[in-house]
Amino acid sequence: MLPTPPAAPRPRPALLTFMGGVGTVTGSKFLVESDHARILVDCGLFQGLGELRRRNWRSLPRDASDIEAVVVTHAHLDHCGYLPRLVRQGFRGPILASTYTARLADIVLRDSARLQMEAAAHANAHGWSKHRVAEPLYDDADVDRTLQYFDPVPVDTTIEVTTGTTLTLRCAGHILGSTWVHLTLEDGHTLAVSGDLGRPGHPLLRPAEPFSGADVLLVESTYGNRRHDDEAGRARFSHVLARTLRRGGTVVIPAFALDRTEVVLNELAALRVQGTLPKKVPVYVDSPMALKALDVYRDAIHSRAAELLPDITSVGVAALSPEPFTAARSVQESIDINHTQGPAVIVSSAGMATGGRVLHHLRRRVPDPRNAVVIVGFAAVGTRARDLVDGAGALKMFGEYVPVRAEVANVPHFSAHADAAQVVDWLRAAPPPHTTYLVHGEPDASAALRDRIARELRWHAVLPRSGENVLVR
Repeated sequence: MLPTPPAAPRPRPALLTFMGGVGTVTGSKFLVESDHARILVDCGLFQGLGELRRRNWRSLPRDASDIEAVVVTHAHLDHCGYLPRLVRQGFRGPILASTYTARLADIVLRDSARLQMEAAAHANAHGWSKHRVAEPLYDDADVDRTLQYFDPVPVDTTIEVTTGTTLTLRCAGHILGSTWVHLTLEDGHTLAVSGDLGRPGHPLLRPAEPFSGADVLLVESTYGNRRHDDEAGRARFSHVLARTLRRGGTVVIPAFALDRTEVVLNELAALRVQGTLPKKVPVYVDSPMALKALDVYRDAIHSRAAELLPDITSVGVAALSPEPFTAARSVQESIDINHTQGPAVIVSSAGMATGGRVLHHLRRRVPDPRNAVVIVGFAAVGTRARDLVDGAGALKMFGEYVPVRAEVANVPHFSAHADAAQVVDWLRAAPPPHTTYLVHGEPDASAALRDRIARELRWHAVLPRSGENVLVR
């Protein structure tokens, strides 16, 4: 009688490493390692405080060439902006994301490389960098190589990433193409990562597909200690706009190029109809990146994308068009806007005023008390947008301090993030995970949401530490 062959060893539990997006809303990177797979979920850029930005220059704790695949939840820079650096370091696997995320990431990464190259050139020309020769984190060639590795994945379809490990993307309702991630690992355990969750009531997108359960969950906590009041926010935006235009001022709206610009334009279109925004008042959209993203949103409307609200697909592109509005694509067109007098509205990126054309508009407009700056989304610590919200008397731009005399309004109802109650509602119908980790939030917000989840759902909720390793089981 032949001896019974020994049983195959059971796979060891996977190891999860928090490489970013912990204690901050930027730099999201979560590495999952099992016996036969090494998968990175999100690959974001750190932004804001100098201490965080310097982390972009550090080597990852794992060799990039050993990472077999990257899963990207959506195309915002804090979730995909480190990809070209990863490729420069040797990553050569597939980058898995929804089709619209892949399209928007093309725009975002090219713009990021351009801004970094321009900033390095400006610093070298004017001597304001502490480095003898300032260099960009990555350049156009790095982005070209990175885009070759994108492999679009249909939403709500399960695919095999590596042998024994499968991936399903579910709609997250945050921006066009945004998803949350469900991974089934080779030992049968499951991991879910929320990415950024949209809020019910988004003017363009359907709500997120509810969380359906996993052994381990990573959930965002950006607004973990806040509640959105859409009616009050909409009224505040309208009032700031009206009184600034009455005094002959210009309203500057720093807006993220993805989704936030589209949402702001949708609101301005409604104010045109109501008469709050007179037709004689020009609206300028000064962001080549935002205008390219707007084209992708228009394509989605024409294609009747499933993640869009039925009302939007029936109205068509008029939902994104507060006519007349002027698109500034060239540098000269941007300069021309900066030389105009109010009343006017300028929508320009970047949303946290960390770079981009909006800096030139802020430098020109914030010293004048007739003008207003409206912050329409989350402003991370260490960004100029957060400085404005916190009442800064001056902003440092291009190596000098510019006095702030313009009115500053914080209108977070435009945020594409779910608030605390909406995140809990997204979780409510699912069976409790073994462990829920609160990520992508500043410490107070993450702690508040952890406590709320523990209190209302009675789930085991934890605040992980940056660089910490935990088991998935």
